[in-house]
Amino acid sequence: MLLIDGYERLLLFCGRDPRRDGARWWFTVGGGVEDGEDYVRAALREVREETALSLPAGRLGPVVWTRNTLFGVDGQGFDQYEEYRVARVTAAEVTAMRVGTDEARYGHRWWTVDELAATRETVWPKGMGDLLPPLLGWQEPGPWTPLHLGDFDVDKDNEGGAGPGSCQGPHRPVQVSRRSAPGSGSA
Repeated sequence: MLLIDGYERLLLFCGRDPRRDGARWWFTVGGGVEDGEDYVRAALREVREETALSLPAGRLGPVVWTRNTLFGVDGQGFDQYEEYRVARVTAAEVTAMRVGTDEARYGHRWWTVDELAATRETVWPKGMGDLLPPLLGWQEPGPWTPLHLGDFDVDKDNEGGAGPGSCQGPHRPVQVSRRSAPGSGSA
């Protein structure tokens, strides 16, 4: 999920791999699809679990990006199909958000497009500073052809995971969901 606040900032969580020194990255809110869920229900549940924000399905935009990615964290491999949707959050919702999940244990912060474009830290998906601006004018669901960002093997493609940076900085409330491969059990 791409949670965007009234200042056109995107909420990202910081992740680290305890088995690889210096392996850290920033990523969007989201997670796995559980049995009986579709991608929208999974996105809404993940937003609620990770931010304490309950959004109605009508607040989610259409799928704007997809990607397939292979990656490993803490010795466990993942093969994910990911869908990204936009949800705009109000100032009151940002204030009410409570980030306290395992996913955000290393930090979370709201990023501007300029910060995303200039950072030397690893941000998933790659190129967020270029990908995000066309979505900032989006307000209402409508016809949208999702952009497939590609197929990645993070460890081999060096898309991220061992980038510089400390996952430190101004910490503010949360963001939205990514998903994984149909039938793979992840969102």
